[in-house]
Amino acid sequence: MASPALDVTGDAFTPLRRADDRRLLRIAGPAALVIFGVTGDLAQRKLLPAVYDLANRGLLSPAFSLVGFGRREWSADRFAAFVEQAVRRGARTPFRQQVWDQLAAGFRFVSGAFDDPAAYQQLDATLRELTRVRGTRGNAAFYLSIPPRHFSDVCDHLARQGLAGHDDRSWRRVVIEKPFGHDLRSAQALNAVVERVFAPDDIFRIDHYLGKETVQNILAFRFANAIFEPLWNANHIDHVQITMAEDIGIGGRAGYYDGIGAARDVIQNHLLQLLALTAMEEPTSFSPRALRSEKIKVLGALGLPADLEAHTARGQYLGGWQGGRLVHGYLDEEGTAPDSTTETYAAFRVDVHTRRWAGVPFYLRAGKRLGRRVTEIALVFREIPQQLFTPGQTAAMGPNALVIRVQPEEGITLRFGSKVPDTNMTVRDVNMDFVYGHSFAEASPEAYERLILDMLLGDPPLFPRHEEVELGWRVLDPIERLWAEHGRPEGYRPGTWGPASADTMLARDGRRWRRP
Repeated sequence: MASPALDVTGDAFTPLRRADDRRLLRIAGPAALVIFGVTGDLAQRKLLPAVYDLANRGLLSPAFSLVGFGRREWSADRFAAFVEQAVRRGARTPFRQQVWDQLAAGFRFVSGAFDDPAAYQQLDATLRELTRVRGTRGNAAFYLSIPPRHFSDVCDHLARQGLAGHDDRSWRRVVIEKPFGHDLRSAQALNAVVERVFAPDDIFRIDHYLGKETVQNILAFRFANAIFEPLWNANHIDHVQITMAEDIGIGGRAGYYDGIGAARDVIQNHLLQLLALTAMEEPTSFSPRALRSEKIKVLGALGLPADLEAHTARGQYLGGWQGGRLVHGYLDEEGTAPDSTTETYAAFRVDVHTRRWAGVPFYLRAGKRLGRRVTEIALVFREIPQQLFTPGQTAAMGPNALVIRVQPEEGITLRFGSKVPDTNMTVRDVNMDFVYGHSFAEASPEAYERLILDMLLGDPPLFPRHEEVELGWRVLDPIERLWAEHGRPEGYRPGTWGPASADTMLARDGRRWRRP
C-alpha cells in the first residue's frame, strides 16, 4: 500500500488522513528541537536529513520548529541554507519545495558557546517566541550532539535559565549520544550530571542500532511466530555469534577513536543491546517498562569466563592491499599516536546465566578493515547425531543456523541441509532468505527518523536507561583492565577477519567463526 500523499495546497502541509491510517497515533505534536553541535558531522549526515524526511512523510506537526545552537554568527536564513545543503545531500525522500518552505519557517539559530550564559538567555527568548508565533506550546527537546565533556556545562546552564523544567501543559527532554562514559565510574558520573537536571523519563540515550528495522523485527520474529520460539533455548542452540564488521578504517575519526577502541565504541552499547534483545524473555507487553525490565534481567545475568585471557581477543589492522588499493595501517592513520595500543578489533565470550541459555556461549566481535561490512546475529544450532548419514555424505554441510542480518542487506536467513540432486545421498548447505527490500514495498526509514520521532512522542522503548548502560560497563571493565596489562594488540591484515587469536579463542571451545 502506498504511503498517504501530503496535502500541500494550503498554508500548512498535513497528511491526507484515512480512517484506516495507522500512522495517526504516530504523528508528533507541536515542539521545538534544539540541536547543540548542529554544525557537526552527525547533525549534517543524519539528524538534519532525518528531520526533513519525517516532515516529508507527514509525521511532524506543522508547528514543529528547529533551533540550531553553535558558535557561528548565523542568521536564521543562513542556518536554513546550511540545513538545506545537508538535506539535499542526505535525505532519503524527494525534496519538495512546499514541505521545505513550511519546515524552514520554523528555523532559528542561537549563537554562543556552551558555557555562555547570554546564549541561554537568547535560547530562552527564542523558545518563548516559537511558542507565541509557531504554537510549539512550550515543548522542547535538547539534542546534545556534542562531546560528553560539554554535557555538564550545557545541562547546568539549561537548569539555571529554567529551560529544563516543565509543567503539566508542556514537556522538556534531553537527548544524548554515545559514548555514555568510557568505564563504569565515568558512566555513573555522566548519568549523575544529566539526572540532576532532567528526570529519568525525560532522558533519551540514543543507540541508533536500536532504531534499525531489523533490530525491532527481532521482537516480532521471536514472539509473533509459533515456529521459532520453541527452539530459542539451550536445548537446541549450541552458541550465538553477534558480529559488527566494517571494511573501512577509522578515516578521519582518530581524534575520537584513538583511546576508545572497538570494544568501547560498539560492543559495550550496540552489541550488548542486540544480545539483550536476542536473549530476553517474552515481555508482558511492548511498553517501555516491560521491555526495559526484560533487557535488564539479561544484562544483569551476564557473566565472563573464569579464564578471561583465553576467551578474549583484540587486534589492530596493519597496512596492505584491500579491495585493489593500498591502505594505511592503524598506526599510520593521521592523528593516531604512533605507540597507540587502541584495538580496532575486539572479541570475547560472555555467558547468560539463565535457565533458557545455560551452557550456551555468546561470542561478540567487532572490527574495522575486515572482509566485508556486515552486522548480524547468528544462532547456531546443535548438530544432530549422524547415525543415518556417513561423514562423507554430510562433509559439505555445516550446523544449521538462523542469521538475522541487521545491515547492509536487512533480512533473515535460515541455513539448513538439503540433498544434492543426483543419484547419491549427498547433503549440503542451502539458504532460505527473507529480504526486507524484496518483501515490502515500503522503504525502511533511517534509524534516526524512528528515534527522533519516538523521542518527540515521549515513547522510550528503544532508548537504553542508565541501568542498562552501567550493566554493560560491568561486563566490559574487567576485559579493558586485562588488555591494559598486556601491551600491544595483535596485528591483522586488511580484508581478513581479524587476528589469529580470535580464531584460537573459538577453537578452544571446539567452534569457529562464521565467514559472512
